[in-house]
Amino acid sequence: MLKNTNITTRKGQKVNEVITSQHLRSIIDDMHNMIGYWDNDLRCRYANNAYCEWFGKQPKDIIGISFRKLTGEHLFSLNEPHIRRVLAGEPQHFERTLSKTDGRVGYIIGHYTPDFDADGAVRGFAIQASEVTALKETTEELKLAACVFDSTGDGIVITDVNGIILSVNPAFIEITGYTAEEAVGKNPRILKSNRHDMAFYASMWQGIKTKDRWNGEIWNRRKDGSLYLERMAIRVVNDVDGKPVRYVSVFSDITALWHQTEHIKHLAFHDALTDLPNRTLLMERLDQKLISSKRKQCNLALMFLDLDGFKFVNDQFGHNVGDDVLKEIAKRLLALLRQSDTVARMGGDEFILILNNPKGKDEITHLANRIVSSINKPMDIRGEVFQIGVSVGIAMYPTDGRTSVDLINNADRAMYVAKASDKNNISFFSPLPSYRNNE
Repeated sequence: MLKNTNITTRKGQKVNEVITSQHLRSIIDDMHNMIGYWDNDLRCRYANNAYCEWFGKQPKDIIGISFRKLTGEHLFSLNEPHIRRVLAGEPQHFERTLSKTDGRVGYIIGHYTPDFDADGAVRGFAIQASEVTALKETTEELKLAACVFDSTGDGIVITDVNGIILSVNPAFIEITGYTAEEAVGKNPRILKSNRHDMAFYASMWQGIKTKDRWNGEIWNRRKDGSLYLERMAIRVVNDVDGKPVRYVSVFSDITALWHQTEHIKHLAFHDALTDLPNRTLLMERLDQKLISSKRKQCNLALMFLDLDGFKFVNDQFGHNVGDDVLKEIAKRLLALLRQSDTVARMGGDEFILILNNPKGKDEITHLANRIVSSINKPMDIRGEVFQIGVSVGIAMYPTDGRTSVDLINNADRAMYVAKASDKNNISFFSPLPSYRNNE
């Protein structure tokens, strides 16, 4: 049976009000995480609803059961090293893939937290197990009693009905940079990032008022000014008359996961070597420009670049040197283009440039010659000096094609004419078989 307790942080800051056992039990029983308590004889003394559901048992069938009998020999043997250590006073953290009673596989992050008596002896330990899915980091919520509140890796904030912070846990301090002394007595608005509009917060509070809870992702700001993304769950704690008396917020910092996801998205549309747009992003941008041109009259020029002499460098000096040459070429091309233009790497030593609404053929020719001149300049790569040439084929919209595929193919043909006539040259596309270099 949970007792009334004053929850304190490691800094010694006491919660100003007592959270009743009924409120704590309500919060813990409703958590999606599995929470239980085992004494040092490995008998279960408490298990929340999620814990019971995971093992497919009723609470009455779990309380008093032995750890070995509940989990079975295989799972017990896996957990036994962690049990030994936690009973020796060492908190445990581990990850594991388990099979549920219904046959489904669950991925678990587990925490074992020792519970010390007044003499410093371990009298039992609290278990918190969170089921997580790919690229999703679930929130850890309040654990059982003060040791759970203190040791959880998620930030926890308890406020009164006016939104005044009554208590924060150590994870809150670590994530936000605010000490307990700095946070208690303040409003959570001290974390406001200003990245969300009033409608966002209005929707949040509407959910809290109508459903007594809110879950979502929100950007906040640390004490040092840096932004972080958190997954947050807010729960209303009501008194016996159903009147709100507390708000409990549990949040986890998922900024690293967000950056990882954004990085994966970036890799899907950018060349891994040069970080230029790849073929997929090039086609998307080109198609968008062609669609826009139908609404608003504009011209486009597409340049197909193929390096001259790159294969010799790659073969004679190795791929590492060749990669550095390609990076230098990308850097030089970017320096010549406007923000509205696009340069992409198609693969190998081929690049494509999209010029947005050029003023005419003279401007295109001038830029093409600047590109040739820039690439021709010697480059010092790993102590060796190289000079690379380039052949440039040019197709113009709408005269040389009305689709992205036609423009690329025609610029490619023009590039081969430039390469055949005289390397390090430019050529505009012409539908006539006998068209000449227009440099």
